[in-house]
Amino acid sequence: MDRGHVELDVCSDGVAIITIHNPPVNSLSVPVFLGLREKYEEALKRDDVKAIVLTGAGDKFSGGFDIISMQGFQKTNGNDSSISFVSVDLQTNMMEGSRKPSVAAIQGLALGGGLELAMCCHARLAAPKAQLGLPELQLGVIPGGGGTQRLPRLVGLPKAIEMMLTSKPVSSEEAKELGLVDAIVPAKDLISTARRWALDIANFQKPWIVSLHKTDKLEPLGEAREILKFAREQTMKRAPNLFHPLKCLDAVEEGIISGGLAGLYKESEVFRECMASDNAKALVHVFFAQRATGKVKGVTDLRLKPRSLKKVGVIGGGLMGSGIATACILNGIQVVLKEVNGDFLQAGLDRVKANLMSSVKKGKMSEERFNRTFALLKGTLDYNDFKDVDIVIEAVIEKLPLKQQIFSDLEKICPSTCVLASNTSTIDLNLISAKIDAKPRVAGAHFFSPAHVMPLFEIIRTSTTAPQVLVDLLDFGKKIKKVPVVVGNCPGFAVNRTFFPYSQAALLLVDLGLDVYRIDRIVASFGMPMGPFRLADLVGFEVGVASGMTYLEAFPDRVYKSMLFPLLMEDKRLGEKTRKGFYIYDERRKAKPDPEVRKYLEKSRSLSGIMQNNKPIQLSDEQVIEVIFFPVINEACRVLEEGVVSKASDLDIASIMGMGFPPYRGGIVFWADLIGAKHIASRLNELYRSYGNFFKPCAWLEHCAATGQPLSTSVDNMVKSRL
Repeated sequence: MDRGHVELDVCSDGVAIITIHNPPVNSLSVPVFLGLREKYEEALKRDDVKAIVLTGAGDKFSGGFDIISMQGFQKTNGNDSSISFVSVDLQTNMMEGSRKPSVAAIQGLALGGGLELAMCCHARLAAPKAQLGLPELQLGVIPGGGGTQRLPRLVGLPKAIEMMLTSKPVSSEEAKELGLVDAIVPAKDLISTARRWALDIANFQKPWIVSLHKTDKLEPLGEAREILKFAREQTMKRAPNLFHPLKCLDAVEEGIISGGLAGLYKESEVFRECMASDNAKALVHVFFAQRATGKVKGVTDLRLKPRSLKKVGVIGGGLMGSGIATACILNGIQVVLKEVNGDFLQAGLDRVKANLMSSVKKGKMSEERFNRTFALLKGTLDYNDFKDVDIVIEAVIEKLPLKQQIFSDLEKICPSTCVLASNTSTIDLNLISAKIDAKPRVAGAHFFSPAHVMPLFEIIRTSTTAPQVLVDLLDFGKKIKKVPVVVGNCPGFAVNRTFFPYSQAALLLVDLGLDVYRIDRIVASFGMPMGPFRLADLVGFEVGVASGMTYLEAFPDRVYKSMLFPLLMEDKRLGEKTRKGFYIYDERRKAKPDPEVRKYLEKSRSLSGIMQNNKPIQLSDEQVIEVIFFPVINEACRVLEEGVVSKASDLDIASIMGMGFPPYRGGIVFWADLIGAKHIASRLNELYRSYGNFFKPCAWLEHCAATGQPLSTSVDNMVKSRL
């Protein structure tokens, strides 16, 4: 096994410098831990070593445990004990329990296992602006290298709980105030100062602190239990579907009650349990899947370089156009915003200004930065201002003739290298570009509202879109801090296409007699940001009906046509903007159920005629989730089968970033694979026999159910890709 990731240098003053070498962030893996143990053994045996300084190569101490190694550990379902054995032996016995003191010299990052190593040292020095934290809960696990025990003893219980549950790091300056760091030292002096500090400890001129045995920062037992009780209550409110934050608190409490060593044993037990959980597997999957969206076969492997991006043209200053412009200028990109007249243009500029001012009011942006950022935006009524733009994004209303005319104008004015993109969410890009010659430069740039907030950026390619254009748009997405996903050209593209059955299934359940508010509660409890009816109110019923018509035209054999929306719209109930939809809204837009909705539900049920014997269907909460989400999985299978996305993990990320699917479930396809295609297909067939084609399982789902194959398996050889 390779142990060359750690180096030992003994200085003339008797200080051994142990350096972690594992770029880019000096992550920790079993080979690194073995290397550390080997170098510590050597340093402890050598008579010429009086003290030890632990540091990281380059400008980072350690970014924490290597997540690739974590995936390997998960494949054993937590049965590989090598990590915990090596870690405990090194940290508790060789470092903290050593007869030679260790000082951590922290620069850049000390996160997760990196901070846990540092806390095993007898002192910690840090360069300015370093980041220290325990972010393990983001990956579905708890700190597993003593973090649950040592952090409370160094910074106090409330702050330790906050740092672990929120996964938010602290700066070295705040760490100094908390007692987590002993001194802030200029980076150029960090090692030399750490050497002197280590010798001072060895000579008993500075305190020799064993973190695991400290008790002065711990609250009395009764008070500690109240703090932990409150933390549990808040955690259950914020994350009712996650068990690992509560397990983390269990490990902390064990150490408070029974001492640090007992706490370490509890932590190790809980860490292994969490590591093998579906939540952890899902969150680790999301971690890698998000980083893989920028890799597209046949595009990013062509060694094409993104072209210069200095200026973006945006056509349309409505909610989407102004949001896109905001996202660009926030990231230092010049924007030319075009409208058809002065009033519309001023309204668009004002929307951008309001977006920025919201950050100013919240203290997230200074007045100086506001002025500097807003100066990057220029308004225009003339296409001549588009003569030097690198990308232009059309964001006007969904009318095909208008978009065709805009693209004809752009082809004449914009540079020959300019990317011509549309933010359309419903219109075929081939139709938009039908009347121009520059088809290889045309792509979709689909943002989700509000565009400057929502993280997903769908890049839509047609059969003629040039790979260079996709490379440019991937680079653009990263520059404006979005998660870009390249998808194929079809009705609804990837996210909206996959999730169109979501609201239709909810409407079908209503026509079968279920209460809209119960459905919303169940779906929100599942982990979605809100239920389908609250979401419909937020988006607006006109948008819902328009998108529904798109799918009715595209997939007439598998939609559910409910009369509920038209009935509500007849009485001007259009959602949140009219303060009446499925809910009613006060002046602060706070929603509450409206008893008047019942009459619309009854009429819709009567018109549908699907409720048997006028008796509401009886379903458990779990069955409601199946009826709503299994048709979504079914459509996701079609999206995979047709090659709308190049890999299943892209659809997982798109479902999380675009629709708010809970990340701790791993995305729509990952979650489906946890359930199993056999159960999903069987349940859909039952519903198909009762309620028709809306639920009919597609060929790929049936194939996976019959063969036991995961839905996420590549289907490249099964069908001709739409890409």
